Amino acid sequence: MKQFLAATAVIGLFATPAVAQDIDAMSAEELLPLAQEEGTVTVYSFTSRIAKVEAAFEARYPGIDLIGYDANSTEQIARLRAESAAGLASADVVYISDAPVVLTELFETGLIEPYVPPRVADRLPAEFKAPLLAQRLSTKVLMYNEEANPDGAPVDNLWDLTREEWKGRVLMVDPLQRGDYLDLMTEFVLRSDEMAQAYQAEFGEPITLDSGIENAGMQFISDLFANDLVLLPSTDAVNAAIGTLGQESPPIGFTSYSDRRDNEDEGWALQVANEVQPSNGIIFPALLALAADAQHPAAARLVIDFLMGDDTETGGAGFAPFYVPGDYATRTDIASHPDAVSLDAFTAWRIDPAATAEVRQKIADLMIILQ
Repeated sequence: MKQFLAATAVIGLFATPAVAQDIDAMSAEELLPLAQEEGTVTVYSFTSRIAKVEAAFEARYPGIDLIGYDANSTEQIARLRAESAAGLASADVVYISDAPVVLTELFETGLIEPYVPPRVADRLPAEFKAPLLAQRLSTKVLMYNEEANPDGAPVDNLWDLTREEWKGRVLMVDPLQRGDYLDLMTEFVLRSDEMAQAYQAEFGEPITLDSGIENAGMQFISDLFANDLVLLPSTDAVNAAIGTLGQESPPIGFTSYSDRRDNEDEGWALQVANEVQPSNGIIFPALLALAADAQHPAAARLVIDFLMGDDTETGGAGFAPFYVPGDYATRTDIASHPDAVSLDAFTAWRIDPAATAEVRQKIADLMIILQ
């Protein structure tokens, strides 16, 4: 009997440490043995770079199998909602963008939960710790082919894209299929005063709105579609069309600034049109959260700690896939990549998720009509 009680006590010590302690306050070193007992962790990721994270994480923490699922934010949101309705709990960590929808449909409904690793909490501005942790800032901005345009972007104003010379030569992923691009379109509307000023600067007269159009941002969207805006199914398709080397008159379009990292491997010449007025696009947070009822809570927290980077000036192996021109760390002690436009000089608009959420559906409805 004494042996049984002793064995039971030992088992209890190892079976319930996360319950007995405040797991959110644990260091990576304290989380590690618990995570190794769990043995696996599943991450839903809006970027394919999760494959590089997987390899680096498993090298750093042998014995923990990281399973990464690459799915864009729109797909993740739909999947998490469906799994919740079915009573399933597949994900442990959610790495996602499209904050306007994430905050309202996932966070406020309890499908995801916040977690900030204590190791980095004092290295993050408050805005990047609540309501959810932001690992970095990502973008959807105007990009061009710098081989064909060695002197800089072929346009200097967003309204140039509505001119005849760019008819059928402006590209983007369908905003009705990818939330980040819908956020971009919504931002044009939220920045209607700036869009109206840019119109007057470009054409020398105040903007005149078409019947049924409420503001300059909506007019810009309408004019883009009237000028045969090309909608493609994926960011890679946009990047290849714009960036492929050897083109005499390549198109231009909206994509991720950080995709310049693939120029050499893919044979592209992508570059950001940072001087375009009134802005080149949007910059927004890439969010990290715990899935509600995560089956591997210690490993989940260990992954988030790893993704926030180590204590070196570039963030080490955990942040290496994101230490590229066009991604901006939220940690104050990780500098922007030296080959990138500095964040202070970057002209993209910083989105306000709450403001975007208020009018986003209205913009989606407008584009349904325009398409």
